[in-house]
Amino acid sequence: MVYETSYEAGLKPFTPDPDRGMWEKPSDYIFACFGLALKLDVFVASYWFFFDMGLFGMMPYVLYMVIFLVPILVIHSFMGQFSSSGFISAFRVSPFFKGMGYVSGFLTIAMLIYYGIFAAVPLLFMFHSLRPTLPWSCEGLKSWFNHTAEQSSICNITLTDDELASSLNSSEYFTKIVHVPSVLFFQYHFDSFDISNFPDLSAAYQLSWSLVGFFVLIWAMIALIFYKFSEVAKFGKFIRYMVIATLVLLLVCLVRFVFLPGAWLGLLNFLRPQRDDMVMGTAATFILVLQAFGAGWGGVIALSSFNGFKTNIMSYSWIIAFGQMLIYILFGMVTFMLEYHYKEVETESFDTHVIDHWLLFLSSASAMATMEWPNLWTIIYYSMLLMAALIVMTTQIFTVLQSLFDEFEMLRARRQEVTFGFIGGLALCSFFFCTNHGIIYFAAIAVDAISSHSLLHLLLLMVVLWIYGRQRFQRDIEFMLGQLFASWKIFILRFITPIILMFTLMLGISMSVMEHFYSSKIVLVISIFLVVLPLLAIPGYGFYYLYQSTGTFCERFRRVCRPTDWYPVEMEHRQQYEETVGNSEMTHQLFEVTEEVN
Repeated sequence: MVYETSYEAGLKPFTPDPDRGMWEKPSDYIFACFGLALKLDVFVASYWFFFDMGLFGMMPYVLYMVIFLVPILVIHSFMGQFSSSGFISAFRVSPFFKGMGYVSGFLTIAMLIYYGIFAAVPLLFMFHSLRPTLPWSCEGLKSWFNHTAEQSSICNITLTDDELASSLNSSEYFTKIVHVPSVLFFQYHFDSFDISNFPDLSAAYQLSWSLVGFFVLIWAMIALIFYKFSEVAKFGKFIRYMVIATLVLLLVCLVRFVFLPGAWLGLLNFLRPQRDDMVMGTAATFILVLQAFGAGWGGVIALSSFNGFKTNIMSYSWIIAFGQMLIYILFGMVTFMLEYHYKEVETESFDTHVIDHWLLFLSSASAMATMEWPNLWTIIYYSMLLMAALIVMTTQIFTVLQSLFDEFEMLRARRQEVTFGFIGGLALCSFFFCTNHGIIYFAAIAVDAISSHSLLHLLLLMVVLWIYGRQRFQRDIEFMLGQLFASWKIFILRFITPIILMFTLMLGISMSVMEHFYSSKIVLVISIFLVVLPLLAIPGYGFYYLYQSTGTFCERFRRVCRPTDWYPVEMEHRQQYEETVGNSEMTHQLFEVTEEVN
């Protein structure tokens, strides 16, 4: 053996999981990665991500694909596919940094405990769309909401005498706030509902029991999915059909929304090139790029571990990058059409402004209430959003569980207990986000992930391209795929990409500080325990592993940074790899000796 094994380090060796399985079709990996782009909280937090920038603002995304996204997708895929391991065990490439895998797990858990919101809200609207009259339609609104001059909706815009005088006075700037019925309907599920002061950070914590019920249904669905599709091949097939169905429904809704009043103007504005969009997109689209790797950063590593050893991750990474960009563009088009639909209400009277919160999830329901067959379109649209949320949640749970089974051999014999115990624990923790505070301030946790992902990418580049070494990385890629990883990509990843990542790291930290300044204290505590403190696992695990090793400090440090048990799992590929590594290492040593003699 050329590389050190765990036996030589005095530790228990890595034991591959013989029952982990593989994708039924190679394309299942692509569809699973497409599913990562359906994490739609980025659209809810549009005030951070400037997603009103239009198609031209997405152009920097193409540049980032070339210099960052695709090359790092290859690195992530390489680590999973080469090692056939999840995002924890894959760091056998440099065991000192295995704590990065644990950080990825905690980041995924942080997302999962709040992301039930994005499945429960569609389920809530689907349930109430079974009524003969939609509660958020102008007719249904009368049964539970009392219009006043101070509290107007798009169904009844009225002005008080003072407001009318202000609007007629040319020296005063006046704006009439108008609410969307579907947003009011959602807010009405909380006892502390106050249209004039929502959200109220000073209000007492109150639980929406109806929302709790929908959360229970969502987690029951997820448990059923893992009961029926626990095997990798079955799960991959399930995700494949779910992603296809979701995108088909998205296209159907997109075509129907074009016929909404004002939607065509929104579509034209989305497609119209504007210089300001390009400036916004330079920073904003990089945030979208960071979303490509999953909520916990290590999703691609775990998903690629189910590929065949010779799967062409080079071409697959390009397909994944373009596919994810297309998904962002389609949802961006829907967002623009809905936004300009409500601007039609504003243009009817110059002194109105529609508060269209959560365009994709809340305000969209009132837009569909104006269509023919509104109940049907509501069910179709929110079924699409529900499926998108279930894809994201089940995929992320799947990656965490498989990473745990790969790392901890004793858990493999109790797969079912671990799986449903994990889902049950997530369900209990998620109920906080059924409160009036949790439903509003969850975005702070999502924003925290920006800085965490940037830091983890920086460390990954250091581990693979500096500590493990670019030559070894290129050699392993060539051995696995039979093609070279271009040196110019290595140069960009080593010297240019870290500069961009440092910028996004600082940006993410500043955004997190600002977000938590206006957020709930409990959300801050959750972020500290699930996002900030886990970062200490990186040096913590490294020094623990250092302590477990033998020799002087320098010898120990060199040993724990060297790849340990780093080889393909299949015996045939492992033997071929040992021969390849042995020959390359021998050639390298002879070259060094020749240089010394000369």
